[in-house]
Amino acid sequence: MAVRHTLSLSETDLHLSYLDWGSPGAEPVILLHGLADHAGVWQNVGEALAAEGFRAIAPDLRGHGDSSKPPHGYNGQTIIQDLQALLNHTGYESAHILGHSWTGKVVPIWMRQHPQQFRSAILVDPFFIGKIPKWSRVTFPLLYRVLPFLQAMGPFPSHEAAVEQAKTLKQYRGWSQHQQQVFEDSLEQKPDGTWGSKFTTAARDGIFEDVMVVDGLTEPLTVPTLLIKPEGGLNRTQWQLKPYYRYLQNLQVCDVPGNHWAFLVEPTPFIQTLLTFLKQQQ
Repeated sequence: MAVRHTLSLSETDLHLSYLDWGSPGAEPVILLHGLADHAGVWQNVGEALAAEGFRAIAPDLRGHGDSSKPPHGYNGQTIIQDLQALLNHTGYESAHILGHSWTGKVVPIWMRQHPQQFRSAILVDPFFIGKIPKWSRVTFPLLYRVLPFLQAMGPFPSHEAAVEQAKTLKQYRGWSQHQQQVFEDSLEQKPDGTWGSKFTTAARDGIFEDVMVVDGLTEPLTVPTLLIKPEGGLNRTQWQLKPYYRYLQNLQVCDVPGNHWAFLVEPTPFIQTLLTFLKQQQ
């Protein structure tokens, strides 16, 4: 089972909560969740990695889960600084680093700036790896309403209403015991009695403002990289895949069943794919 820890960053007055599976000193794998999720989405993955001799470390990123929720500071550079502090805190100079969705775009930016901190990179169905024109910001309110990972934010009049909404969302397809726990851990009752996500509106707005207008891949990178491409994911066309093939010079691409949240809806093949790649790097 995971152990939960909290890292306090005195310079920014930020508390970063994280889950830790495996033994100190084992080969590290950092697992980064996507927008509006939290570290608990990696429970099955973390347990499997620990069983194979790895140490899995999964933070609740700022604005998410049980970590601090400042009013600002949600650009990629600040997130990378948080993660570098976590890497240092856990005693490693480098790690295998996995990013899903939004963090699947943060990871190659971090890799470009500090390749020595990467033993390998795993990109799980990144969200908008390129950038879009600034004028497209006018579409953000529409995206906030329709994107599945934001429809669980609420508010909901009751806990029961929140659960009923969750059961309709792609990330909870199948509604397994693990998925139920992931959703429950994302939820809290608000001061006015309604229910909603621990993920904050400030985090949503700040991340969108940054992730949509920053290019994730801009120059050749030689770090061994795995792109996990779910069959029902976001990256399906050759046009979408072109930047990965162009800039990632040591790239493997693996298809897995499931949707954008393959690790929640089809965990077994996802875990097998991840373990196969990681063992190749040893």
